[in-house]
Amino acid sequence: MQFPESWLRAFCNPPLSSEALADTLTMGGFEVEERRPAAPPFTKIVVGEIKEAVQHPNADRLRVCQVDAGQGAILNIVCGAPNARVGIKVPCALVGAELPPGADGKPFKIKLGKLRGVESQGMLCSARELGLSDDHGGLLELTGDAPVGADVRDLLQLDDVLITIKLTPNLAHGLSVYGIARELSALTGAPLQTPAIEPVQPQLDDKLPVRVEAADLCGRFSGRIVRGVNTRAATPAWMVDRLARCGQRSVSPLVDISNYVMFEYGSPSHIFDLDKIHGGLTVRWGRAGEQLKLLNGNTVTVDEQVGVIADEREVESLAGIMGGDATAVSDDTSSIYIEAAFWWPAAIQGRSRRFNFSTDAG
Repeated sequence: MQFPESWLRAFCNPPLSSEALADTLTMGGFEVEERRPAAPPFTKIVVGEIKEAVQHPNADRLRVCQVDAGQGAILNIVCGAPNARVGIKVPCALVGAELPPGADGKPFKIKLGKLRGVESQGMLCSARELGLSDDHGGLLELTGDAPVGADVRDLLQLDDVLITIKLTPNLAHGLSVYGIARELSALTGAPLQTPAIEPVQPQLDDKLPVRVEAADLCGRFSGRIVRGVNTRAATPAWMVDRLARCGQRSVSPLVDISNYVMFEYGSPSHIFDLDKIHGGLTVRWGRAGEQLKLLNGNTVTVDEQVGVIADEREVESLAGIMGGDATAVSDDTSSIYIEAAFWWPAAIQGRSRRFNFSTDAG
């Protein structure tokens, strides 16, 4: 289980240093296997806004950008990123900045220089150049409300610490940030902050019929229909960042929300494209020979020892483990069915290994 310390402290914030907090968890049975910074060291990198971007006179792949970095004067910076355009805010390394060490282990220092005859007064940075991810397809675009000139380390909380806990099988309640916060509160006496979650009143009377045939597989199955969703919306940057610090890449808004709730509260869920479900759903044990193409692209064959969710035509999901490709949400999805169920642990354990993969939900 990997998570950022700042997320844990949002629920329980004892007066302990980062190291002492890790020691407390370890002595409480939650072995902290690793602590590492959210980002490698770098200096003098601030928020810059591109005010102008024109073609370099001597290079097809370069642009000359006028950048407001909050320094009192507009900076002239040559940039080769394909997404360098007017209006976006990006990390700007000022002259004298030090970027994270490269392959040689030495920091990369930014100096005043010329690129193909044009002076460059700094450098606009990608996520990879800051050591935040392997993405080097373009500049790291910051949110529109990022204050020009603000220190990027402070803005993105890059001095946060990522904690990895090695859990034993009897500590499954530690597979969520809130679950670990409960333990930390019990160990230290620091108050546990439990956010109020107000019930969402339904605006629709629509229901999807669900039949649970196997009570030894599923103790409770609940779901809700939501219509008019916009799957092309952007996941908020703060959610993308928290997921990334849990080792989870951003996929799409619906998938990201589902994953976020799982990491925060330990409650896996699954989102179906409602229009791809034929009739209702049946929760049952599999039947010998039934096949299912999963979201990871694999096609598996189930039997009577594997729980499934099926519609009137075919199996649509491996119960509690992974959804199927046939009912997956896409950019064209407009109506969804959100499922949240309690699966008996004995009905889930070991099933993923049969198919040579594991999932966070499982």
